[in-house]
Amino acid sequence: MKLTGFYPVIGTARLEESRDFYTRLLGFETTFAADWYVSLRHAANPTYELALLDHTHPTVPEGHRVAAQGLLLNFEVADVDAEWERLVVREGLRPLLELRSEDFGQRHFIVADPNDVLIDVITPVPPAAEYAAHYADQ
Repeated sequence: MKLTGFYPVIGTARLEESRDFYTRLLGFETTFAADWYVSLRHAANPTYELALLDHTHPTVPEGHRVAAQGLLLNFEVADVDAEWERLVVREGLRPLLELRSEDFGQRHFIVADPNDVLIDVITPVPPAAEYAAHYADQ
């Protein structure tokens, strides 16, 4: 398969609130908006895209018209400590996982979007020796 694009689509009952979350807090901009669908791309890097879809819309096959659940989106950033300060301390987002460093090679924290989609904000760090061999580029 030769891809020309790839992006997640979050099924939501909170379309406008979700759009506002991703544009105001995470740097996305709206490229298309209807009352049932919003297409977003990251302002600093337009190759990063995300879409929001009213989960009850008829383009979703019957039997699958449910809001997103069990979804975790990873956002790798240059300085996770600065994002913690911005998103948790200043913006007041509730951390579901406190800022911490993991032996497997991440310093990160987790918050949730308006749909309870988990947002994992990550800065890669050197992994502990027991994890280093698990990386393909080692």
